[in-house]
Amino acid sequence: MWSLPLLIIVTTILLSFPFGRYLAWIMDGKYNPPGWLRWIEDRLDTGAQNWKQYTVALMLFNTMAFVVGYAVLQLQAFLPLNPDHRGTLSPTTIFNTVTSFMTNTNLQHYSGDQHLSHFSQIGFILWNMFTSAAVGFCVLAAIIRGLRGDSHMGNYYKDMWRVIVYAFIPVSLVMGVLLMAEGQPMTFEGQAQIATVEDGAMGTAPDGKPNPQMIVRGPVAAIMPIKHLGTNGGGFYGANSAHPYENPTAWSNFLTCVNILIFPLSLIVMFGRMLNNMRHAMVIYAVMTIMFFGMAGWAIYWDTLHPNPGLTAHEMQTYEAADATAPGGKRTIDSPMIAGLPVDQELGNLEGKELRFGTSAGATFAAITTAVTCGSVNCMHDSLNPLAGITPMTGMWLNCVYGGKGVGMVNMLVYLIVGVFLAGLMVGRTPEYLGKKVEAREMKLAMLALLIHPIMILGPTGLFAALDWGRGATNNPGSHGFSEILYEFSSASANNGSGFEGLGDTYGYYDNQAPAPFSPHWDIATGLVMLISRYIPIIAPIALAASLAAKKLTPFTAGTMRTDNVTFAFVLLGTVLLVGALLFLPAAVLGPVAEHLGPLPFGG
Repeated sequence: MWSLPLLIIVTTILLSFPFGRYLAWIMDGKYNPPGWLRWIEDRLDTGAQNWKQYTVALMLFNTMAFVVGYAVLQLQAFLPLNPDHRGTLSPTTIFNTVTSFMTNTNLQHYSGDQHLSHFSQIGFILWNMFTSAAVGFCVLAAIIRGLRGDSHMGNYYKDMWRVIVYAFIPVSLVMGVLLMAEGQPMTFEGQAQIATVEDGAMGTAPDGKPNPQMIVRGPVAAIMPIKHLGTNGGGFYGANSAHPYENPTAWSNFLTCVNILIFPLSLIVMFGRMLNNMRHAMVIYAVMTIMFFGMAGWAIYWDTLHPNPGLTAHEMQTYEAADATAPGGKRTIDSPMIAGLPVDQELGNLEGKELRFGTSAGATFAAITTAVTCGSVNCMHDSLNPLAGITPMTGMWLNCVYGGKGVGMVNMLVYLIVGVFLAGLMVGRTPEYLGKKVEAREMKLAMLALLIHPIMILGPTGLFAALDWGRGATNNPGSHGFSEILYEFSSASANNGSGFEGLGDTYGYYDNQAPAPFSPHWDIATGLVMLISRYIPIIAPIALAASLAAKKLTPFTAGTMRTDNVTFAFVLLGTVLLVGALLFLPAAVLGPVAEHLGPLPFGG
């Protein structure tokens, strides 16, 4: 039970140190590529860029990606590689989907195996998985150059080339071969028609003949490696990594988990190597790892070691709910007695789990995919026990427990600046980071990057919970329904993409006669949240690093607070947990905590 998460994290940690050195070697341009690759790279190099030029290049590239992506999905019905004759999605769904993959979120208000053609999967999904994943990587490299005092931030287009060609593509090719060996499909053929063992199991056609089973296939193995290496998470199939074609075996599940973690962990090592300050990087590494073990341990304890409360016996329960039409403003609700079901729950809560991966694999994967901004799932997070459901939410709320490739380290640097500032206030000394004074401008930029995240989660959650837009879309009552709304906006703001599911947020094809009634509201709202929560927390830290780069180094004295020892590790850990608790604890109490404490099985 505990061996799986330990094996995954230990393996990834061991791999991250040599891989992190390789990434630093790439981003510092110390490699000597073949001549034809160097020729292409030189064509992309438009010269050294300051932080404003770097940011403009980044935004122009993403704008182009949005236009191309929108065109591909809008023209899907007329483009090649569409053997199953997929139509055109609704306009709001196209907006949401293009925004989602452009921002490395991969929130899916559609089902890939039902709504997208092979051309869309390759020409839109796969392409964006490489480029959007590289954006955060490039931003971190630019920020590191600023922190170490370089005269420029690098060149965005050259950085993008280095990340994709020298890092993502080679590793994706290796992992693709390994996953194909486990049974992942790789074909451009359409659905396969299979006769069922039991005649008529899929119903009968109008002529009375039994319907065949239709099995969707496609270029799955081309997409799966970068789906996880780039912490993307968008599945070829609606069931994501719980589907046997995306995640066939326990070995593929292990490889998937290592793939999700390898780049975020290696980038911490890259950070230390590029700054020439590995002690400081190891402090950050240790803090992130402690938080990850806390998340994974909490999820496994409350889900794998506890039964599903919906299957255990409960006595008659009575509770009060607010009702303006009832006397005194409250009405009494009776929760009927529930008889115990004859289900062996020795292995914990198995609802929504794929047991071919192991009993603790679902809870472990939930912690990994949300500690890192991946969003891939191998179990239904909606079916986690209430307190276990706090783990994926916490990972997205803090958004720096390893985090995505590049963006997680950037978010941790924001917390680090806040921690340095608070510690400086306590000792009455101007705070410093890496020998540069942290003053009002830097704190304003740090707080902008920090606070936009909770605002984009809690604001829309409150609005949708108060309106039919949210209440009419939830699949469960009370606290669990609130958790569905809260999770969706947490996932959108954290660029995660996983879902608590149960929400009616799918419109489908443009000519669908019965779409989910409030799906356009969810498409537009989460799309805007993804855009705002992606680019403001990226641009503000770039400006912060540039501001520090322009300052003179201050001499190291006995009064300088060290950032490479155990004391600072506790300062940083306390800052992350304290700020995170102040921002999100009330929402957690209204959702999963209330469900755990309320009338079972669904809370009050």
